[in-house]
Amino acid sequence: MANLTEVTRQGLGSRGKNSIGGAIFGFLLVAISAVVLFWNEGRSVKRYKDLNEGSGKVVSVSSDTVNPANEGQLVHLTGEAKTSTPLVDDTFGISGTAIKLNRSVEMYQWIENVRSEEREKVGGSVETTKTYSYSKEWRSSVVDSSRFKDRQGYRNPSSMKYQSKSTVANEVTFGAFQLPPFLISKMTSDEPLYLESLDAVPAAIKEQTKLHNGGLYFGSDPAAPSVGDLRVSFSLVPPGPISVVAQQAGNSFTSYSTKTGGKLDLLSRGTKTAEEMFTAAHEANKIMTWGIRVVGFFLMMSGFSMILKPLAVFASILPFLGRIVETGTNVIAFLLAGILWTIVVAVAWIFYRPILGIAILVVTVALIVLIVKRLRTIPAPDVSSTPGTPPPLDTPPPLN
Repeated sequence: MANLTEVTRQGLGSRGKNSIGGAIFGFLLVAISAVVLFWNEGRSVKRYKDLNEGSGKVVSVSSDTVNPANEGQLVHLTGEAKTSTPLVDDTFGISGTAIKLNRSVEMYQWIENVRSEEREKVGGSVETTKTYSYSKEWRSSVVDSSRFKDRQGYRNPSSMKYQSKSTVANEVTFGAFQLPPFLISKMTSDEPLYLESLDAVPAAIKEQTKLHNGGLYFGSDPAAPSVGDLRVSFSLVPPGPISVVAQQAGNSFTSYSTKTGGKLDLLSRGTKTAEEMFTAAHEANKIMTWGIRVVGFFLMMSGFSMILKPLAVFASILPFLGRIVETGTNVIAFLLAGILWTIVVAVAWIFYRPILGIAILVVTVALIVLIVKRLRTIPAPDVSSTPGTPPPLDTPPPLN
C-alpha cells in the first residue's frame, strides 16, 4: 500500500505557546541532569573506594572445602558451577543441563515509520509534512497497531500466544558451596540451544509448529512470513568454571558490607584471579561513570536548547532570521551545558574528594581567566593603516 502523508500548519502564536511550555520543561531537564551528574560522581567515588577496600581485604581460598575460619571474610574462589537436575521448559518440554534455560519468542508484525519535514513560512507559521510508511519486522513484544495513523490497512494481533521466559536452577553448587540467587543472577552469558527434533514437544503444539533454524516456527512458510507468525528459540547458561568474590556465610555467600555502606560481590565466567576481577570491576566503573557523564551532558544541552527555543520561534517571522537565531541558540546551549557540566562535576568532586576537586576547579577558573585576558589583549584593527584608505587630515579640505 502507498505511504500516507499528512500536512498540518501551526501559527506563530501556537508555536510560541508550545515553546514556552517546552522552556519550562527545559529548566526541569537541566535540573534533573545536574542532579544525576552530581549523584554519578558520588556513586563513582564510592564504588572506587569499595573496590579498593575489597582488593585490600580479599583472601583467595579453595572452593573444594568450607573452612569455618573464613566465616564473615571477603573471599575469592574459583571452581565449577554445577547443577544436577536438568531444566525443563514447562510449555514446550525442551530441556537441558543448565544454570538457566531461556525461551525467546518473537512475532512478525507491522511497524510504523514516521518521517517529518518542517517548512517555516513568512509570518512565523510552520508547515509540517509527516509521511507514514509501514514495514514488517520481528519483534519480541506486541506492537500496538491501534495507535497507527492508518489503523485499517495495517493491523497486528493484540497478543502473543507464547511469551519469552527464563527458567533458573534452584540449586547450583560451587565446589563445596551453594551459590545464592543473587550470584546466580549475575551469570548471563548464554549459548544457543539448537533443536534437532520435535520429540520433546507436546503433541498439541507439535501439530502447529515446525523446526526452523534450530528453533520452532508457528506459521505456514518461514521463507515468506506473515503478520502474526511466531518464532521461538532457546538458549542456556551452561555449567562451567566461574570465579567469585563475596563474603563467606556458612556454605554459601552474601554481599560484603564496606565502610562506605556499600555492597561488594563479583562473579566472572572462567578462572580469574582476584586482581583480574577487581581490575575488570574498576574498568566497568569507569565506563559507567563516563557513560552517565556523556548522557548527562546531552540532556543538559537539550534542556538549554528548549529554554532558548522561544527566541528562535519568535524570530521566525522571517524564516531566514529564525534559522540564524536557532543556530546561535544551539551554540549557546552547547556552551552553557559545557560550563554547567564542568561546574557540577567539579563541585561534586569537591564534595566527595575535596583536594582533587578544588584543584580541578582552580585550573578551570585559571583557564577561563587566561582566555578572557587573551581576548582583551587582541589589538583592534588600525583603520588608518588599512590599504586603500587615505590618511586622516588634520584640517578639512577647502570648499570649492
